[in-house]
Amino acid sequence: MSTAEQNQRPLEAGIVTDFRDRMNYAGYLCLDALLAQQRPLSNPPHHDEMLFIIQHQVSELWIKQLIHELTAAIRFVQQDQLDPCFKILSRVKLIQMQLFDQWAVLETLTPSEYMEFRSVLGHASGFQSFQYRKLEFLLGNKNKDAVRVFSHAPEIYQDLEKTLYSPSLYDEFLCHLRRRGLDVPDACVQRDWSGPYQKNEQLVEVFRLIYERPRDYWDAYEMCEKLVDVEEYFQLWRFRHMKTVERIIGFRPGTGGSSGVGFLKQALELTFFPELFAVRTWLKQK
Repeated sequence: MSTAEQNQRPLEAGIVTDFRDRMNYAGYLCLDALLAQQRPLSNPPHHDEMLFIIQHQVSELWIKQLIHELTAAIRFVQQDQLDPCFKILSRVKLIQMQLFDQWAVLETLTPSEYMEFRSVLGHASGFQSFQYRKLEFLLGNKNKDAVRVFSHAPEIYQDLEKTLYSPSLYDEFLCHLRRRGLDVPDACVQRDWSGPYQKNEQLVEVFRLIYERPRDYWDAYEMCEKLVDVEEYFQLWRFRHMKTVERIIGFRPGTGGSSGVGFLKQALELTFFPELFAVRTWLKQK
């Protein structure tokens, strides 16, 4: 047997090779369409523009999955079923880790390389990602002004408005706790869902009860910790985004008209579930 023959894995007899009338891998994943969507605009094409496009397209695919998962979690909480949310939110955390790690790939793009094709973006910016905006709305970071960016796209605008005026995952969780008889304040469950969530000190006491008696409220306790995971990894993603932008463009304004790094730093002050972090300060020592 020759060296070439030794360094080869023979096809097994059962492997299908004729796909004239069968579903195949490329067909199921619509690869013809998917792989045709990377269209660099630099002329002549700059080598690194492909990375920039794919990085953001992959992020949008992961965000689509996050929306899919969180929408399902909201439905389960509405039905007072917390257990199915645990796997969903564990998956959400792992997807967030993927999004965090992706920034390392983009950081291989040097400032001088990016400047060679940045002009082709025009005013295109991640701030205009309607999926990202919907993701933040699902988690409770509501901002009516942000929806105006999508007024040119009626279907997207209507979908975002619907999410804006609907309870977030945290809102639904608080309603669930209220239905269970816990002393969730009226202000937390009877409010304008389109407004940003405001921390409520009375609610901290509700979570203190859950955290100090985890055996009595095990599913609620577990749900709290899953939500903390989501917020922590969202903040890590925001921070890595900000540092990547700072590394590549410094303190230049963003392509969409923002102040750039300064605007991204402001996002680090935003919170989804403030009482879940506040309660840690007040737990009694055993």
